[in-house]
Amino acid sequence: MTNITTNISGKKQRTPLSELLFGPSTDARLPDRVAAAIRAQEQSSEILICIVQICAIVLFSALYALSPKGFGADATFEPVPWALAAYAAFTLLRLSLAVRRRLSPSFLGISVVIDIAVLMLTIWSFHLQYNQPPSIYLKAPTLLYVFIIVGMRALRFDPRWVLLAGFTAIVGWLLLLVYAVWGQPMSTMLTRSFAEYATSSKLLVGAEIDKIVSILVVTLLLALALERARRMLVRAVVEGTAAAELSRFFAPDIAATIVGAPERLEPGTGVTRNAAVMFIDLRGFTTLASMIEPARLIALLGEYHATVLPVVQRHHGSVITYLGDGIMITFGATRPIATCAADAVRAAEDLVDMLDGWAEHRRMEGMPPLKAGIGVTFGPVVCGAIGTEGRLEFATIGDAVNRAARLQGLTKSEQVPALVAAEAWEAAVTQGFQPRRAFERRTCMLAGISEPTAVFALK
Repeated sequence: MTNITTNISGKKQRTPLSELLFGPSTDARLPDRVAAAIRAQEQSSEILICIVQICAIVLFSALYALSPKGFGADATFEPVPWALAAYAAFTLLRLSLAVRRRLSPSFLGISVVIDIAVLMLTIWSFHLQYNQPPSIYLKAPTLLYVFIIVGMRALRFDPRWVLLAGFTAIVGWLLLLVYAVWGQPMSTMLTRSFAEYATSSKLLVGAEIDKIVSILVVTLLLALALERARRMLVRAVVEGTAAAELSRFFAPDIAATIVGAPERLEPGTGVTRNAAVMFIDLRGFTTLASMIEPARLIALLGEYHATVLPVVQRHHGSVITYLGDGIMITFGATRPIATCAADAVRAAEDLVDMLDGWAEHRRMEGMPPLKAGIGVTFGPVVCGAIGTEGRLEFATIGDAVNRAARLQGLTKSEQVPALVAAEAWEAAVTQGFQPRRAFERRTCMLAGISEPTAVFALK
C-alpha cells in the first residue's frame, strides 16, 4: 500500500505505508562504527533499566512491609517476600552482566519473560495468601505493574523487547484467567453486573477483555513509537558520525557551517564577507617529488601540514583546501572575525618562524631543506557551495583569493618568505597588529594587473 502526497512543485509522490507508520527506512547494513555506537547506547539503557527495577523492588518491599495485611497473623504462606527476594537476586545478576557487557540477546529475552512471570506468579499467589477463590486475584490492581515493565523495555530503543514483554503479559493473564475458571460451572462464575463483579468473586468477561486489549494497545503503540524513534536514532547517529568525519576533511567552522545550515545548501549560493586570504607553497617541491618514492612524499607532506596547521588554528584560520604542497587558508571568511587581517599577518610571522625551524631540522638530518612562500591579501570574498547537485564543494572565491595566490608565487622572485598586500597590512594595523619582525614596503607587478601593487615584504 502507498499513500499519495503532493510536493511543492505540484508533482504527486507515492509514500509507502510502512514509511508513514515507522518513518523513513534506514540502510540495512550500517557501518561498523555506527552499529557499535548504537550497541553502546542499548547497553547503557539496560543498565538504567536494571537500576530502575532495583529501585522499584526496594519501594515495593517497603510498601508491602508497611501496609496492613488482609490475612491473620497465623498465616503460614507469604509468597511476596520470597518472590521479591528471588527477583532482586536475578535483577542484580542481570545488572552485573550488563555492566560487564556480557548480556546476550537470549539471556535478555529470558529475563523479559521472567519479569512478567514473577509478576503473574505474585498475582496468582494472592488467592492462596488470602485463602480465597482463584478468581479474586483477577481483580488485583497489581496487574498495572505490567505497564511499568513494558514501559521500562522502551528505554532500550528496541521494539522487540516491548513486544515480547507485552505479549508475555497477555499470555500470562490468559493463563490466570483459565486457571480461575477451570473446573467451575460457567453459570456460577460469570456475571453481567459490574456491581456484582466488583463485590464478589464472579467474573465479568468484558472487564477481562478490557485488560487484555489495554495491554495489547499500549504494547503496540510503544513498539510503533520505538521503531520510529529507533530509525530516527540510527539516522541521527549516522549523521553525527558523518559530521564528525566531515570535520576531519574540512576546517571545523566549515563543517559546522555545512551541518548547521538552516536550509539545504544549494549550488551557486553564498555569503559575502571581508576576509583575509593566505596561500602557502613549498619551493622546489615539484623537483623533490620526482626524486623520492610516493610513500616518503606523503610522509613529507604530513610533516609539512603538521607544522603549518597548529599555527593556522592558533590564529583562527581555516584551511579551505590542500593543493599538494600548496595550502589555501582564510581568516574570517567562513565565520566573521573582527581581527581577521591582524590574525592573518600574525600567522604569517609565526609560520615563517616555524617553517624556517622545520627547514633547519631537515638540513641537520641530512635532508634537503625546503623553503616556503606566503602571500596574504584582504578584501571581499564569497563563501558558498559550487558545483552540481551530484558533486558540491564549499569554496571561497574572489579577487582577494586570486591576488593571494599571485603574491605567494611572487615571493620567490622577490626573495622573501612572505608578501602582505598593502590593504591587508593597513587593515591589520587598524585591528591592533604590531609587527615583531622587519617588514619592508615595496611595489611589484602582479600577473593580470596593469598597475603596480603595493606590498609589505617580510624580511
